[in-house]
Amino acid sequence: MPLRALLIDDESPARADLRAKLAAHPEITILAEAATMRSAAELLARTDYDLVFLDIQLIGGNSFDLVPNVRPEARIIFATAYDAYALRAFEVNALDYLLKPVAPERLAAALRRIGQAPAPSEEAPAEIPAGPALRLDDTVYLRAGLRARFVPVADISVISARDNYSDVQLADGSKIFLRKSLKAWEDTLPATHFMRVHRTQIVNLARVSRYQRDGDEHTLLFVEGASEPVAASRYRWSELRDRLSAIRPAP
Repeated sequence: MPLRALLIDDESPARADLRAKLAAHPEITILAEAATMRSAAELLARTDYDLVFLDIQLIGGNSFDLVPNVRPEARIIFATAYDAYALRAFEVNALDYLLKPVAPERLAAALRRIGQAPAPSEEAPAEIPAGPALRLDDTVYLRAGLRARFVPVADISVISARDNYSDVQLADGSKIFLRKSLKAWEDTLPATHFMRVHRTQIVNLARVSRYQRDGDEHTLLFVEGASEPVAASRYRWSELRDRLSAIRPAP
């Protein structure tokens, strides 16, 4: 069954661009468009849409003020020329946050998430599925209970296993606890930069500031945002050394 979408953006060329890119996705039907806060509020009062593409700066105000008008069953994808609103976007539990001009592959990734993310009124699944392969320049949607956040993949520093859960350590020092296994992360993250350095930990090699050999047993990795060094298994040292050299070649 097609997903019925509303396009809300105050720039006609931007709506035309998104409309053209959505033409490659026959599962999406555009019901109507709006450019102002008033006309958008009228559209959002409808009960027949499943998805809203929402610009942030509209004629007459800021579209975050419209979020309470979105029907509970519908999902929101923000599309904007500014990245300063990403934190506000995850606070309202948006499905994704796209920067304009919207890249076709990012649009496709956002639409794939519709089938993976629980509806706003549903409980989160027992475990978040692996999902589509991520690129380093992607933004990943992390949801833990009632809290959610959009995070650039490149900002993930360390992921540590906690049974079927995982601690996601970010470069800014913050941490998110998720119902997602390390194996699911390993299947999703770009292998060019992320490596399982130990049975229980994955590290973003680009976030390794330095390393220290601890005898023949471990290599201690000092990673941005992590309060403690990560011990890499001695069995992975050879591969780890080569991959660190490839990402951070000697001057």
